[in-house]
Formats: sequence, C-alpha cells, structure tokens
Amino acid sequence: MSRIVTLTLNPAIDVSTVAARVEPTRKLRCGLPRYEPGGGGINVARVIEALGGETMAVYPAGGPFGEMLQRALEALGLPHLPVPIMGDTRESFTVDEGESGLQYRFVLPGPTLTPAERQACLEAIASLVPAPSHLVVSGSFPPDVELGLHDEIADLAERMGAKLVLDYSGEVLRHAVARGGIHLLKPSLSELSTLEGRPLDDETEQEAAVRRLVEQGAVEIVVLSLGAAGALLASREGVERFRAFDVPLRSAVGAGDSVVGATVLALSRGWSLRDAVRYGMAAAAATLMRPGTGLCRAEDVERLYREG
Repeated sequence: MSRIVTLTLNPAIDVSTVAARVEPTRKLRCGLPRYEPGGGGINVARVIEALGGETMAVYPAGGPFGEMLQRALEALGLPHLPVPIMGDTRESFTVDEGESGLQYRFVLPGPTLTPAERQACLEAIASLVPAPSHLVVSGSFPPDVELGLHDEIADLAERMGAKLVLDYSGEVLRHAVARGGIHLLKPSLSELSTLEGRPLDDETEQEAAVRRLVEQGAVEIVVLSLGAAGALLASREGVERFRAFDVPLRSAVGAGDSVVGATVLALSRGWSLRDAVRYGMAAAAATLMRPGTGLCRAEDVERLYREG
C-alpha cells in the first residue's frame, strides 16, 4: 500500500465549545470544551487513517500545546513524527452559537520557525523509508517564513519521487503556482480569486481559471472547493463540476482537508480521477455532519459515496 506523508508547518490544538449566544463585553458561559489535533496536514492524515490508508503526519511541536498535540495524536493511534521547536504550538478556538446555529472560528498566528527548525522538518521527511508516494503540504505557513521554503519542499518531493499535493493560500500559493511541479492543488474559491486578482463569481470564469492552471503546466489536477455549490475538477481530460452532497451542516471545520485526504487516498489506490473526487466530496460531506472539530467517519463516507 502507498504511504501518504503530510507536512503541517503550523499545527494547532483545536478547542471547540458551545455558547448560547456570542455577544461583546459579557462573560459567555460555554459548554465543556473538546480538544483535538488540528492543522491542515494533520487533518488530512486523520482522514486518510480513518479511511484505512497508510499515512505519516510530520509537524513541528513545542510548548504545552505541542505536548498536548502529541498526546492527542498518540491517543488517536495516528502515525506521526513531531519535530521539536523552541516556540509554542498554537491553539485555535471554535464556538458554536446555540441560538443561531452560527459558528465562530478564531485562528491564532502560531510560532515562528528558525531556519534550523524548518530544515529539521524537511530532514524528518527525507529520512522516511520507504519514501512516500505522495507528499501533502496543507495549512498556513508560520509567520515570517520565506517563500523559498516551498521551493525546498518541492525539491524534496522531486528527489523522493513523491507526487506533490498542495492546499495553500496567499502569497505562498502564488509562489507555488509560479514555480509549478504540482500534482494536485486544492484551492477554495476565495483563494483562486486572490490568485487571479479578481472575483470569480461566474461559472465560466471559474472554469477558465482552473483550466488555465492546467494548460500552463503549473498543476496537473485542480480540485476547486465551492462550498455549498460543490466542486470543480480540472485536468488534462477537461473540466467537470460536482454537486455538493445534501447533508445537515453541523460544522465546516476540516471539510476542505477531508476533500484532500480522501481524494489523494483514492488516487493512491488507483481509482479514476472522477471517482476519487467524488470520494473526496463524500468525505467533506461526512465531516460537515460532525460537531465542532470532529472529522469524517468511514461508515458515513462510504454510505454517501455509494448513494451519490
């Protein structure tokens, strides 16, 4: 079985709770908190593991939340490789408002990594035997990290013969696309609009933008997340839209990571590209059904995929 390695450069402990109403100034009495490991690549690895795949999550960890993150991953039984750092791993905070059903998500910036710590993350991946079939880099970059770190990641994936899968945003997304060599890219609509430098509200414009990424040779596969509108797939075979699954929404945390995890897992198993994206959409829908920062369950993913 192919092993999929994920790199999370800015992981977090995700804290989620419930309050009757979110309002300023007053003390808000909350329900019991849930603590779960978070960060894009870690979420991707959790999804792959839940769906029966072989994975390894590589991430920097420091301070009390770094220790909590390691214990949480050990409790889940998720294969993981922490890289010690001097800074403190961040926490993210999610509050579900009981009266309205709205969700409020507070994301902190995280620690700065030293050049030696960044290099240690890459060396941890390079030391893995056997080399992974796919390297997934997902989530935000730590503060003050040079864009050249992406070039080092891409060079490492090329040396190992691993297919590079990215879920980036902002300037690092623009830099990565300019460099090219991406096997699969999973932007959101807002991220793609930022990359294009203009809103992409029209379906024709969206299709032209993802097709352009493929035709320019920067990316082999683009899976554009469109939220309730589903997803848009672009490859050398053309462009195809996928409708979203109709499921009750409890939390949107981790839905995009679920798309990445399930899609890459299916591709590593030799599935067709279309079926792999459908599987990713089923995983995202199964995650939307879970409260707080909970991710998809295998039985829900399989059921939705069969019914869809």
